Amino acid sequence: MTSLNPVFSGLSMRRRYEVWFLRLGLADGSGAWWFRYLLMNPGQQGCAGNSLGTPVQVWATWFPRAGKPETFIQGFPLDGLALSPRGRSPFHFSVAGNQIGEDSCAGQMEAQGHRIRWNLQYRSAFAATLSHKGWIGFSRSPHSDATFSVEIAFDGQVFRGEPVGFGVQGHNCGFRHRHSWTWTHAYFAQADGPATTLEALVYEMPMGLQFRKAILWHEGTEHRLNIKETLRDRNALQWELVYANRDWDIAVTVDGSGDSIHRLPYLRTDCSGSFEVSNNSLANASVRIRTREGTTQELRCHGQAVIEMTGDY
Repeated sequence: MTSLNPVFSGLSMRRRYEVWFLRLGLADGSGAWWFRYLLMNPGQQGCAGNSLGTPVQVWATWFPRAGKPETFIQGFPLDGLALSPRGRSPFHFSVAGNQIGEDSCAGQMEAQGHRIRWNLQYRSAFAATLSHKGWIGFSRSPHSDATFSVEIAFDGQVFRGEPVGFGVQGHNCGFRHRHSWTWTHAYFAQADGPATTLEALVYEMPMGLQFRKAILWHEGTEHRLNIKETLRDRNALQWELVYANRDWDIAVTVDGSGDSIHRLPYLRTDCSGSFEVSNNSLANASVRIRTREGTTQELRCHGQAVIEMTGDY
């Protein structure tokens, strides 16, 4: 399987972000974690004078089942980064004891009075590219049905297991962020077979157009869906999608409402300021698949989905 993680950005690029991230819902149901390894405007050393503008950053966000999410960010200078060459495999990103590669990552930070440490390995059977617009940007999932192992430590609490959680490892890049988008990934464990995953992305394009795509990985087969939105509620993080062809009717519902909604500032790549992104990595999701023969299959997950929204399109 060809890797979707290799570096795209050259270190001389003045306006660009590139991020490798993981979202995993813990197997014990106690919460979810979101880790980001970010490269920002390397050719101009990030955005000078902005606390969010260091050229290399590591983010850790904890979504507890009971309580409010918390994000911890550490920034680093570019000269501390060890990065694999553009387009080369195996991929590697390392800075100050924080690292991510093709199938593992690790990190450590002390921030806001908390200590966080993680050592994760992951495996998957499916990789996907949702959007690829060349230099403009892309959205990829090198591990779309990921199973995570080993451990995460947060202060005195240790999450450890084989597996410790389930979710996705992603890789996004662009010369700027989209003005508005909605993205989701849902992991549906199956007792008698491989997991099903659903990933969907909608964002604004020039001249009033939209990019709309979903990928359903189901029973070992990839299905690309030209979805339609029937509901988008940015305040409550609720999203409903439908798809139909000659074989299937598919309805998707993602519910990210509740106390786990987390609103974060993302810095614009032109350094002109920030914008708010809402994320719930403890969302619920369902997929209903109805065939033309009249059979119906319902897939549901509780806390094993992530939904992210910003802007209005």
